[in-house]
Amino acid sequence: MPNDAGTIGVVGGGQLALMLCEAGQARGIPVAIQSASDQDPAAASAQHQVIGAPTDAIATASLAGCCSGITFENEWIPVEALQSLEQDGVLFKPSIQSLKPLVNKLSQRRLLDDLDLPSPDWVGLDEIDLKTLALPDDWRFPVMAKAGHGGYDGKGTRVIKDRLALSELLSSVVAKDWLLEAWVPYDRELALVLSRDQQGRIRSFPLVETHQSSQVCDWVLAPAPADQLLEATAYNIAASLLTHLNYVGVMALEYFYGPQGLMVNEVAPRTHNSGHFSIEACNSSQFDQQLCITAGLPVPSTELVAPGALMVNLLGLGSDAELPLDERLTALQTIPGSHLHWYGKEEMPGRKMGHVTVLLQQPDADARDGEARDVLTNIRSVWPNPLN
Repeated sequence: MPNDAGTIGVVGGGQLALMLCEAGQARGIPVAIQSASDQDPAAASAQHQVIGAPTDAIATASLAGCCSGITFENEWIPVEALQSLEQDGVLFKPSIQSLKPLVNKLSQRRLLDDLDLPSPDWVGLDEIDLKTLALPDDWRFPVMAKAGHGGYDGKGTRVIKDRLALSELLSSVVAKDWLLEAWVPYDRELALVLSRDQQGRIRSFPLVETHQSSQVCDWVLAPAPADQLLEATAYNIAASLLTHLNYVGVMALEYFYGPQGLMVNEVAPRTHNSGHFSIEACNSSQFDQQLCITAGLPVPSTELVAPGALMVNLLGLGSDAELPLDERLTALQTIPGSHLHWYGKEEMPGRKMGHVTVLLQQPDADARDGEARDVLTNIRSVWPNPLN
């Protein structure tokens, strides 16, 4: 479907950029990328590539020269340098000003506290006394340590089980760049992806349940089994954040839900693994939302087009895989209703190689839960999770 929108730029060239390029192809909107290698997943699908790491502001300036607007694959960006480009007229969505408190977990936590949005108790690692190694009064081990910048899929996080582990952490990292988080007992992990357009209209995808293995997403069930109050609470937290920041773009929030209620675990100012199901399962995917907002086009609704969906990540198995790669991919495609997304990466153990989405047909929530379990068993019989 041809469109009058100009070329859209994306800083990054991984699988999120790849799926944005695919959304652009569906709308006839060219997408240019900025990434370090012409072997990156999005390179073959992009209409143009600027060679440069996502942190290279000079490359971003070059990207801006061929684009009507620029968006981001991840939040690892040089904020100060890009603010200068923004002041010179480069159109970023989200704006650099709205991204600034979100690109670092320490500033994220301060923002959540300032807005009285529920999140785990935390302190900066540099607030810990080096001699006593004492935790805040009501804390107990274990605690979670998180790097302020750059962590994903379990990287940049450490479970600290005792004072010895805390001492080792303090001696091996720059304390001011890390935080400690009180351990949160939870029953379920949930996630919500939303978009907010230039007019301030917020559109929400269904609240989903996520399951992690070794802090890497294993599968996502949409919609999450949840009552109306829980759904409304998750939405209101996210909408408050979007509105406060005057954020224009796509954002994902990860939540813990348990005895202490609903808590924000992390905020991702971009498209997110928990929203991949939307490509097949919703009227407009998270990537279509990002594309339309960046291009200044009317933004569609986000309703489910099926009773539900299960998205399963495919992590690299390495040389000990029971089946060759081609046989695994073929077998996945024979699963009824499956939609395989392959990112084109070299297979490495534990690396995100692709995902499979299956639309669920059972309208009843309990029956749909059973359907999802059967689908997951079928997928994992072909492609096991190496982290389990």
